[in-house]
Amino acid sequence: MPLQVPTVSAANIPEDAVVLDVREDDEWVAGHIEGATHIVMHEVPARLDELPEGDPLHVVCRSGGRSARVAAWLNANGFDAVNVQGGMGDWEAAGRPMVSETGRPPYVV
Repeated sequence: MPLQVPTVSAANIPEDAVVLDVREDDEWVAGHIEGATHIVMHEVPARLDELPEGDPLHVVCRSGGRSARVAAWLNANGFDAVNVQGGMGDWEAAGRPMVSETGRPPYVV
């Protein structure tokens, strides 16, 4: 039986939310939430000391699958994590602000 993972829609994340982005480097560079912490999904267990302090910690990926797995793992290991349902795709669709590392307008890969 799969674990239930707390979720929130991208449109309903507070502006001051603490966000962990678990996408790959190329996805992050193209466009991400300003102020988010970037740790690629497979690196999270080894980099717990780099997780931002947040209660809850909002976990995001492109569409919500990877972030749901990371949020479930974090919750099973004593963290208060929430999956961002629909991920960065829904974030972008909701018109929420993004930044990019490329010097071009941000977009979701």
